Amino acid sequence: MPSPAPPVLSAVVLPDRHPVQAFLDDVRAAESAGARTVWTYDHLTWPLLAHRPWYGAVPLLAAAAGATTTARLGTLVASPNFRHLVPFAKELVTLDQLAGGRLDVGVGVGTEGHDAHVLGDPPRGRAERAGRFAEWLGLLDRLLREPVTTAAGEHYTAVDAHRLPGCVQEPRVPFTVAATGARGLRLAARYGSAWVTYGPVGAEVAPDAWLAAVEEQSARLDDALREEGREQGGIRRVVLLGPRTLWPFEGSGRYADTLARLAAAGIDEVAVHWPREDGLGVPAAALPSVLAAHGL
Repeated sequence: MPSPAPPVLSAVVLPDRHPVQAFLDDVRAAESAGARTVWTYDHLTWPLLAHRPWYGAVPLLAAAAGATTTARLGTLVASPNFRHLVPFAKELVTLDQLAGGRLDVGVGVGTEGHDAHVLGDPPRGRAERAGRFAEWLGLLDRLLREPVTTAAGEHYTAVDAHRLPGCVQEPRVPFTVAATGARGLRLAARYGSAWVTYGPVGAEVAPDAWLAAVEEQSARLDDALREEGREQGGIRRVVLLGPRTLWPFEGSGRYADTLARLAAAGIDEVAVHWPREDGLGVPAAALPSVLAAHGL
């Protein structure tokens, strides 16, 4: 049996690039290199780069839509922490129109960090945040599909919310759902065109343990898809390599071997952080071998 094709390449460009033109330069460079999707973080700040300027994901993607022609563009990931889904749905419709149907919407529960408390809301535990996300995602799905939505849930309300003109992509923009636990994987199987994981939760682990965790998560996604009555191949599987995950880039052979292991686990796409002057993400010297491993 022939080996599976290597996953396609996507790029993450962080929203701290300053001035904004530097962000757009990196987005265009990733597009020119052949990246399927260029993602940016949808946070209000990020502890690792708290000393840096930090721009909003929606206006950055609007600018990127006008500066690109082929790459898909997406959030990684939007969450209920500070996104109310009624205005957010309108912004997503607008972005998809601006991008000519090239928008991917990465969504997730969100963490307990700055985004979760900046609005002055009371602290929420993991179970409460997961429940809120399930309601948020289900209603966001309706807002982007239905001409007019009125709904009242435990956490969110929408009254006479109009979709017009709607997304370019029908029936709505695709969701890429971040998930590692059982409840999140079920939501990915129910609503997702794609699933994204950064591997095991918590402290960094050795490469073999990281790969084994991704394989196990992908297998549990298969179970969730069966429960939802969906085909295993009906969802794109994306792995995000963290900005300080450097072991895959220790040599061209190491990265190619990593891609082969991920492909065997059913992974379709690998998102890497685009090279930066501060050393986060793919080392600049490793980028040619990374592109070559993806056939670019």
